[in-house]
Amino acid sequence: MRGNINEMKHRTEAFSSASPSSSCFSTVSLVMGRGPRLLSLSSSLSISFCFFAFLQDAVFLVVVNGNNNPNLTSSTPIDRDLYHSSSDLMEQIKALVQRHPGKLNIETVKSRNKGYQAEISVVTYCRGGRGNDDGSKFRILLSFGQHGRELITSELAFRILSILSEEQFLPNVSPASLNSILDKLVIKVVPMENLNGRKLVEAGDLCERRNGRGVDLNRNWSVDWGKKEKDYDPYEENPGTAPFSEPETQIMRKLAVSFDPHVWVNVHSGMEALFMPYDHKNTTPYGLPTHQMKLLLEEVNHLHCQKHCVIGSGGGSVGYLAHGTATDFIYDVVKVPMAFTFEIYGNRAASSNDCFKMFNPTDLTTFNRVLNDWSAAFFTIFKVGPRLLGEVNPKVLPVSNLAKWVSIDDYLDGYLMKRSSRYGKKMEVLELGIQEIRTYFRLFLLSSVLLMFMFYARISKSKSNRQVITGIPI
Repeated sequence: MRGNINEMKHRTEAFSSASPSSSCFSTVSLVMGRGPRLLSLSSSLSISFCFFAFLQDAVFLVVVNGNNNPNLTSSTPIDRDLYHSSSDLMEQIKALVQRHPGKLNIETVKSRNKGYQAEISVVTYCRGGRGNDDGSKFRILLSFGQHGRELITSELAFRILSILSEEQFLPNVSPASLNSILDKLVIKVVPMENLNGRKLVEAGDLCERRNGRGVDLNRNWSVDWGKKEKDYDPYEENPGTAPFSEPETQIMRKLAVSFDPHVWVNVHSGMEALFMPYDHKNTTPYGLPTHQMKLLLEEVNHLHCQKHCVIGSGGGSVGYLAHGTATDFIYDVVKVPMAFTFEIYGNRAASSNDCFKMFNPTDLTTFNRVLNDWSAAFFTIFKVGPRLLGEVNPKVLPVSNLAKWVSIDDYLDGYLMKRSSRYGKKMEVLELGIQEIRTYFRLFLLSSVLLMFMFYARISKSKSNRQVITGIPI
């Protein structure tokens, strides 16, 4: 989590204040302040000692803060025996899909912005193949690997897909009962949302959470975009130049709007928690749907977290507000009735600059426990989510004659499309972009006020500089 990384800065400051070089500066200044005299031998030795002490501190600070990245170093390397590389993991997933064409299919979506290109692979699970989806199934969208340093999340995605394909199995769950649940679902899985950022981590920057050009993808969505808290970290939380400035978030928005899921889960690591909206304020939404979301999280906490997972709004539970997050957009704009952010692992005992250990299990026992517990948790969601959502409003459940979105490519080209929403109303894409419109409208108002101020200031200045010609008697 961002809070843990910020602790490193305080530790660095404490290290500097307690280090030998901090006391050396006063000694050197006193010696050098005597004027143009020869230094004594003892003074020279003192300066030499101070120089090496200062050099020691400087080396430490460079290691921690190299390349303007306070999180560059990590004392625990990636365990290649536990974790796949990004390329190997995606190859394994593609091979899994090829072995089970009746259940799985995969597509890779690419997008480019100002010379920066990203691609995201999306795996769809539907028993009987894509042709078996007549619109009557319950839709679930899962995203993993949004932050590059959180390798364990993509490993969990692979485990879930392996269970869906029946190459692996959940303990104490009969395949027949599981299949009866899965028959009613269409599940889309994004195993690695931030491939470019993941490659930076694999290249040695084990604390990197941002994408390939330094933007935090979980601050690049439009709901409350760009707002900065007092503890804002400009390095870790760079929101980009505008909402959806990044190809990765453009692809994910396209996917969310076109698929129109009933359940969304954004999977992270850094702690163990089950978050619901909102991230940008410390409250949860009102009404019965929120109550049902909390019931689902309490069920997961009881069955799979042994009741030690944090539950609540992201903004109210984690200790800081986050603006421009995916889950807030998915809930507020796309109107997904159940939208969550899960944190599946965190090592609070890890050093603040040991990012791999902080965000990922480093031993086989913990690695397997995390994958087993959380894969079972997701299948609880697959089972309980549709039932709870149906209790809120039976119309929320899919019906076979739902109108489909026309084309997501048309959506990106700017066409207005309509569909029968899950609440039975017609709705335009313009409504889905209302948050973006508000953001740009605020910027327009601000710029207009500034221009008016500059205009009147210029007029006032020109009047004050005008020469006054007094009357001359003839």
